[in-house]
This record gives sequence, structure tokens and C-alpha cells, in this order.
Amino acid sequence: MVFSSLSFLLLFLPAAVVLYFAVPRRARNLVLFLISLVFYAWGEPVYVVLMLFSTVVDYVHGLLMARWDGRPAARRAVLISSVLINLGLLGFFKYAGFALTALNQALSLSLPVPKVALPIGISFYTFQTMSYSIDVYRRKCPVQRNIISFGCYVAMFPQLIAGPIVRYVTIAQELDCRRETWDQFYAGVKQFILGLGKKVLLANSAGLMWSGISAQSAASLSALTAWLGILAFAFQIYFDFSGYSDMAIGLGRMFGFTFPENFRYPYTARSVSDFWRRWHITLSTWFREYLYIPLGGNRVSVPRNILNLALVWLLTGLWHGASWNFLVWGGYFGLMLILEKFVYGAALKKAPAAVGWAYTFLTVLVGWVFFSFDDLGAGARYLSAMLGGGAGFWDAAALRLLLDYGLLLTLCAAASTPLPAAWFARLGARRPRLHAVLLGALLVLGFALCLTYVVDAGYNPFLYFRF
Repeated sequence: MVFSSLSFLLLFLPAAVVLYFAVPRRARNLVLFLISLVFYAWGEPVYVVLMLFSTVVDYVHGLLMARWDGRPAARRAVLISSVLINLGLLGFFKYAGFALTALNQALSLSLPVPKVALPIGISFYTFQTMSYSIDVYRRKCPVQRNIISFGCYVAMFPQLIAGPIVRYVTIAQELDCRRETWDQFYAGVKQFILGLGKKVLLANSAGLMWSGISAQSAASLSALTAWLGILAFAFQIYFDFSGYSDMAIGLGRMFGFTFPENFRYPYTARSVSDFWRRWHITLSTWFREYLYIPLGGNRVSVPRNILNLALVWLLTGLWHGASWNFLVWGGYFGLMLILEKFVYGAALKKAPAAVGWAYTFLTVLVGWVFFSFDDLGAGARYLSAMLGGGAGFWDAAALRLLLDYGLLLTLCAAASTPLPAAWFARLGARRPRLHAVLLGALLVLGFALCLTYVVDAGYNPFLYFRF
């Protein structure tokens, strides 16, 4: 029997937790490092070597910067070496085929295109190891002299393959000195089950709806069906990715680590810039800290600022995948952010909150069309259907979708806001015993439903594993 990634995680986790807490505290980094390698090897047995190579490269480069602490030129050369090696690996495995194919098409060449499988999570762990080298160079964090502790940071299985992107400086102290507590462990279990529920019960259900709609010819879709489809995709990708992030953060808590928040109710944003302060926060932070600010950030002329924003967002799109649709998606959001900052941002701030939210949400939904279709032509046809260029504006099929999926979409919309959590927190303040009983029942019931779904369902993808 072939297990899905989620099935394997659920089977793997109890043994990992028992083994971790069974060993003396001084051996826990080693155990976590080893079980992380086993977890990664289940999906990518060959590319474990690549991840270990990246680990050794940046570990050694950190030691070299410490050794040549008083030699600025040498430290800078070491940093450049680290960045070039990391980007070289990422470029070869993720972008070489795309670049050579584009070059062949543009210049009518016949250069051989290597067929290399994309290592799972390479974009995530490469950015993490690069952040270590850069922060050591900037003297924002101490050099890690224990290679097991550094390997534990790079390979840590909870967030290895789909984030959040954890900068070394964030958990440097916890790597060397942490105290796991039962309260922290319980908080981690709660967040893990919450994330599991978001992924299995909401994301997978919305994904089935989107799969059914996107498989149809755009010419056969009414505008209402097309809008319902991209709404389903918006909920799928949000609950899939934020669900995995919650699972990773929860697992980190169980092992004594505090990983950064990665989502903060992005679909409640009232501007595109606000959306990107709430969506995949660790990626946005990485690009801001290591690219946008070094390029000058906001402290440059308007033309240069526009160029910086355009570059950052084109690279953000490219980070998600070696495909033209991701470049278009990144360029689209770069353009919207530039317009918002320099053209109508002030007016948007003065507009009613509902106007800002509607503008932002519609902008994001259009962006998800570019993101979801690898074929730009298919994406353009889908956008046309959303504007009524398919089978009219509504039809019986759209009404059936509303009847079949109306409750699911309503639940997803509610869960995308802070209202359920706020209501539950108020209940805890007013009736703590009822809150405790209800919370326990929800956790047990939710976990049981998720297990049932994972065992029975064949549709169980993690969208961000491919990035």
C-alpha cells in the first residue's frame, strides 16, 4: 500500500515523539536530526545527500567567517561563496530546464535540457541556510559550532518541506538551550490538530470542487461557475498551506521550538500590501530582509523603488516555480503593489472598509487564476469565462454547485476570519469549564474525522510540497 505524505506523517509522528522524549536532553538534537533525515528520505531518498551537502556548505562557511572575523574582505568572499553555491544548487535543480527550454524556443536552438526531479522543499531549506550565512556575516546571530545542532535546524522535519521559512536567528537560542513543558506540548497538539483539520476537512473538500470545475473547458463555464471555481481554489490553497504551517508550528512547540507565524487571516486584508503582510509571512519577510532592503528599500528615488518592487515580485513569483505563469503572477502582484503605493493607495485608505476588502479580495482571486494554470492560454480563457465569455453569466450547473457546495464555502469563509476564534476565546473567559469540555470534544472529534478522511480519501495533496 502506498501512503500519502500526510498518511506517512501521521504514522511517523508518534514514534518520532516517543523516541525524542525517551533520550537524554543532550541527545535530543541528534535524535531530531536523524528522524528528520528518515522523514525526508521517505519522499526523497536520493536528495537527502543534496540537503546534507547544503548543510555542510553553510556550516563550514559560518566557521570560516568566524575564523576570519577581523578580515572584512575575506568574510565578504565567504558570504559570496555561500550565496553562489546555494543559488547555484537551487538554479540547477529548479530552473535549469525552464531556462534552457525558453532559450531553445527564443533562439531556435537545440540545447540539451536536463531532466532532473525537483527535490522536495529545496526552496524552503535553501532560503533557511542562506539566511544563516547572511545573518552570521551581519553579526546578527552567533556561529553554530555544533554541526548536529545546525543539521537539526536545516533538516527539522516539521517545517522542512513546506515551511514556514524559519530564520536561524529565530531559533538559535532554542537549538542550544530549550525546555520542553507539558503546557507547551499541549498547545502544540492543539495547533497541530487545528492545522490538520484545516488541511483535511476544508482544503481537500474545496480542492475537489476546484478540480471538477477546472477540468472542464472554459468555454462551457458560466461566469458564476468560474467565480465559484476560483473561490474554491482560493480556499483550497489557503487552508492547505496555512493548515500545514499550523501543523509545523504545532510540532515545533511539541519539540520545544517557537516557529514564526506564517498566516494572519489574509482574506480579511483591506489592501494588497496588507494581504502580503498576512500571507506567507515568512517568505515576504525573507525577501524584504535579504533583497528589498539591501537594494535600498524605500530610501531611494521613486523610479528605483519601482524597479526594486518589480524585481522582488518577479523573483517571488519565480520562487514558486519554474513556469511562466508564476512569473506573470509575481509581476501582476508587483504591478498592483506599485499602483497601490504610488497611485491610489491614499484614496484606498480613506475608502470604507468594505470597499478596501472587496477590491483586495477580487484582486487576489484574479491573481489565483494566473497561479493555478500552468498554461497561460488556459488561464486567459478561464479569466474570460469569469467575465461572461464562456457559457453566459449563470446556468443550472452553477446553481447546482451552489446547492452542493454552499455550506462548504460558507464554512471556509467563516474559518478565514478571526470571528470563530474570537467567539471561542470569549466563551473561555465567561464559561471556562464549558470551554474546556467543548475544546476537548472538538479536538478528539476533529482528529477522528481527519484520520477517517485520510484513510478513506484518495485526494490528499499538499500544494506547497512542489515548491
